[in-house]
Amino acid sequence: MRASFRQIVKEAFETDCASFTVLVNETARTLSKENGKIGSLHVTGRLVEVQPEGKALVIGDLHGDLESLADIFQKSRFLQKMNRDKGAFLIFLGDYGDRGACSAEVYYTILKLKLALPEQVVLVRGNHEGPDDLKPSPHDLPAQFQKRFGKEWNEAYTTIHKLFPYLYSAVLVKERYIMIHGGLPTDAKSIADIAFAHATHPRTTYLEEMLWSDPNDSSLETCASPRGAGKLFGQDVTERWLEKLGVKVLIRGHESCQEGFKFDHSCKILTLFSRKGPPYFNAHGAYIEIDLAEKLGNTEQLVQHIRRF
Repeated sequence: MRASFRQIVKEAFETDCASFTVLVNETARTLSKENGKIGSLHVTGRLVEVQPEGKALVIGDLHGDLESLADIFQKSRFLQKMNRDKGAFLIFLGDYGDRGACSAEVYYTILKLKLALPEQVVLVRGNHEGPDDLKPSPHDLPAQFQKRFGKEWNEAYTTIHKLFPYLYSAVLVKERYIMIHGGLPTDAKSIADIAFAHATHPRTTYLEEMLWSDPNDSSLETCASPRGAGKLFGQDVTERWLEKLGVKVLIRGHESCQEGFKFDHSCKILTLFSRKGPPYFNAHGAYIEIDLAEKLGNTEQLVQHIRRF
């Protein structure tokens, strides 16, 4: 099935609550069945493993900014590549709603893309798609859904929350990258702890840290986060995990960046922020298009693949 972004966006602004909930439920069913080999992907728990081959477009936080998403697709023409090549992957790093005015439309668009190209689109879970005991603040999605869907808003809101547990916690590109919305779980021992973090929450803090944590460049120490959830983790945590996973770089979202991206921990962490405008007022948004087969010698070489808008 080919994906036409223009047609999907048109539908996103026209859809009613009933159609929106049908789409969300269909996507949840699709995600719930993804286990083992899915095309060239391999799914274990909520971990997606990708072979180091093909192309990938990686998009950070959108927070209801459909205009930035449209800008990304127009500039990259990546959807056209995906329609031609099953070895092209679109990876979203989470935080699709809240803050921006088009949260419902962004959710509609990414879910339609997932259903159109299920073996090529990977939807990572952000802290704004977290479990009920870790709700972000302010959380303006209810007000946005009320404005968008009227008296039926609660059905759409309840349904979208049922989708969140099916979103992926992490993406592992063998020998290259680990992709997580927030941070690395400081006390976890194995890749299985990442893959099944959703199943051990809240008994462990693994999922909380993967959704909420941030790198701390001022100290090697790990400490409490000013966000009220997750942790600030030092470079020692990053280096230990990268070595354990056999990869070079953590690619994440979760933090607004004035230039749309930033590096931490001696360029071992790349943060992408893919939306612009209030309430963040960053000068640029950014995304990255990478050749997954390309080996990383110096991780700073990723800069040439980052696109700002």
